[in-house]
Amino acid sequence: MRKTALYSRSAPRPGPTSPSSASDAEARAVPMPDTTARARWQRAAAFLGSPRGLWIAIGVLTFLLLFTLAQALRPGARALTQEDIDAAVLSTLEKTPLPSPAARAAEVIRPSVVRVTGYRAGKKGEEDIEHGVGTGVVIVDKGVILTNLHVVQAADTIKVLFADGLEATASITGAQPENDLAVLQAHKIPDDLIPATMRSTHDLLPGDQVVAVGFPFGIGPSYSAGVISGLKRVFRSPEGKQKLTNLIQFDAAANPGNSGGPLVTMDGEVVGIVTAILNPTPARTFLGIAFAVPIENAAAAVGLHPF
Repeated sequence: MRKTALYSRSAPRPGPTSPSSASDAEARAVPMPDTTARARWQRAAAFLGSPRGLWIAIGVLTFLLLFTLAQALRPGARALTQEDIDAAVLSTLEKTPLPSPAARAAEVIRPSVVRVTGYRAGKKGEEDIEHGVGTGVVIVDKGVILTNLHVVQAADTIKVLFADGLEATASITGAQPENDLAVLQAHKIPDDLIPATMRSTHDLLPGDQVVAVGFPFGIGPSYSAGVISGLKRVFRSPEGKQKLTNLIQFDAAANPGNSGGPLVTMDGEVVGIVTAILNPTPARTFLGIAFAVPIENAAAAVGLHPF
């Protein structure tokens, strides 16, 4: 059964407010419907569906079964207690370490990430030529995908590759040039497409952990962890043709091909769309400074208004 896009809201956190954030009213987030419980169930389901989660569940169930049989076959056997169950769970957790926060975030967002490839029409009788590779994230279960405008705007044909291996063509249905955003509609989608959960950026702070997901140089999906380095940053393209404002600066590794991919919290919730890296050299590779468009702007590009 397909699910609609999800939104979540985090409780406000104490922290200093910079003058720039106080003066930038347009970047303030509007409260969103609280789906924290649903997000927790999604994360729990994703963990139990992962190899580690499955082995932990199998280990606990196996212990309980063997323990129950042993007690039942022994004369004067005592009943299974909560302490026995707690001890079994603790023993399993000690022997099977839980995945890192970044690994859990990657598992949650993985089904919603797509590879976006643009093609230019070849000469008559020749195949189309690959023009560029980027990333996208599914935000509505009907196949609505967010990516960067610069990834697809010069392409004659666009193809998206879903997490389950399905490849489909897609069309541009909307654009927000001032934020380098494009909205794609896939022409075919998996049977049970899972949209990402989007989360307001209103309580993000420098130092918060994030994961950038994408297809750097076409390799992926790749996951890199880091922290938010700053907020409300300004970036001007190397050619000087475009100026982007109100950006999230982060230090998780990003390279050509990461454009359009999601920047997520440790809960796997999307707070931004990766859009640029700062490198004053011709190499145009990662030097430790990357930028993402806040998800509020991205949601506005498709007419979603819980923000």
